[in-house]
Amino acid sequence: MKIRYRDLIEQTFDWPQTEFDHQNDQLTFHGIPMLDLAKEFGTPLKFTYIPKIGQNIDQMRKWFKQSMKKLDYPGEYHYCYVSKSGHFRHILSEVIAHGAHLETSSTFDLDIIKALCKEGKIDKSHRVICNGFKTQDYISKIGELLDDGYTGLIPIIDNAYEFSLFRQTSDKPVEIGIRIASEEEPKFEFYTSRLGIRYKDITRFHMNQVHDREDVSLKMLHFFVNTGIRDTAYYWNELNKCLNVYCELAKVCPTLDSLNIGGGFPFKNSLAFDFDYKYMIEQILEQIKLRCESEGVNPPHIYTEFGSYTVAESGGVIYKVLYQKQQNDREKWNIINSSFMTTLPDTWAISAKFISMPIHRWDDEYERVFLGGITCDSEDYYNSEQHINAIYMPVFDKKREMFIGFFHTGAYQESIGGYGGIHHCLIPQPRHILIDRDEEDNLTYKEYSPAQKAEDMLSILGYNK
Repeated sequence: MKIRYRDLIEQTFDWPQTEFDHQNDQLTFHGIPMLDLAKEFGTPLKFTYIPKIGQNIDQMRKWFKQSMKKLDYPGEYHYCYVSKSGHFRHILSEVIAHGAHLETSSTFDLDIIKALCKEGKIDKSHRVICNGFKTQDYISKIGELLDDGYTGLIPIIDNAYEFSLFRQTSDKPVEIGIRIASEEEPKFEFYTSRLGIRYKDITRFHMNQVHDREDVSLKMLHFFVNTGIRDTAYYWNELNKCLNVYCELAKVCPTLDSLNIGGGFPFKNSLAFDFDYKYMIEQILEQIKLRCESEGVNPPHIYTEFGSYTVAESGGVIYKVLYQKQQNDREKWNIINSSFMTTLPDTWAISAKFISMPIHRWDDEYERVFLGGITCDSEDYYNSEQHINAIYMPVFDKKREMFIGFFHTGAYQESIGGYGGIHHCLIPQPRHILIDRDEEDNLTYKEYSPAQKAEDMLSILGYNK
């Protein structure tokens, strides 16, 4: 009778997988023994496997290149990274090293751009897509960069008032984009995205405010749907409406040559993940090419803005199970030595799921459990796993340690959780290490930040002043 945790995984999923394997009764992630990592650096532990970032960028470029060649698509492909997914220097450095453009969403993002330029990692011609709603500070910072000779900026106009403010900050020639306010899925509480200009108003906006200006040229139309790129009737319908606007604009605006289809490609959040990236890329490009050719318009250069896809699969967290509580006949709670609300906030904020597995004891029998954090909040738990909404772990034994890992957690969790600041119930920020490979492909480890201490929090709260 096969009742080991190893049997559960091997019978349920294709195993081993590209990044996961099992050796000597412990889990490996990209060849890194997870139990050794936990023993050496302690838990809770956050880690970033930096090489995965560049691998995903290179892979996406390869898929687009293959599809464009197959379809004889005449335009170029440009990969942009959404900085809000992870602003850390080690992430941006790896992104830039692989030739990606950048997308910003707020004022301080542009200070990062200036810092990267000062370090020589990028130059002033590096393509930067300035997205998001523009406050006066954000608009002023864009103007400062333009006046300072930054030629790679493409501000994406969100609304007509924003555009009028923007032209007051700088008289330098600039290429701009316009964001489409796409319709939301029918299940949403509202019909239209709060970001962007309505479909029917875009051409009129361009003709009235942009068309006759010599200092501004329309370069890009920006399209994004909140639910991401999925093979659904909703997505294809919205893309079709976007192409209607693009073709209409291109006929009256010769400078328009780029379509930004935004982001939204999913990252692998389950061992059963089977999203067909190549199929979706080919279908999107084919739809764009066919529509443009039928309208007598040159197919545009394609920009994408991938955040989670770029960085999510580089991250992970390791916890130790402190204790098991049986609250009734059926519910067993494994309590971890941290908090899901502070270290993986998407698990409770949007019910996100990640890949979770024990990092050792795979030859033990397994049981169904719930995972709970150590805060006093009822929302501090995780119960969203791929085994039909159940979590299975090796049977708890108070005489034997148990460590569990959450993987592909590298997007958004630090910024949403308030990295380095005050957390719910004053649960400390875990230690964070960076894992890389040297020129000989040997693994290297570097502590990015130590575990947060009580004095750090007391200073923030005003007790040590």
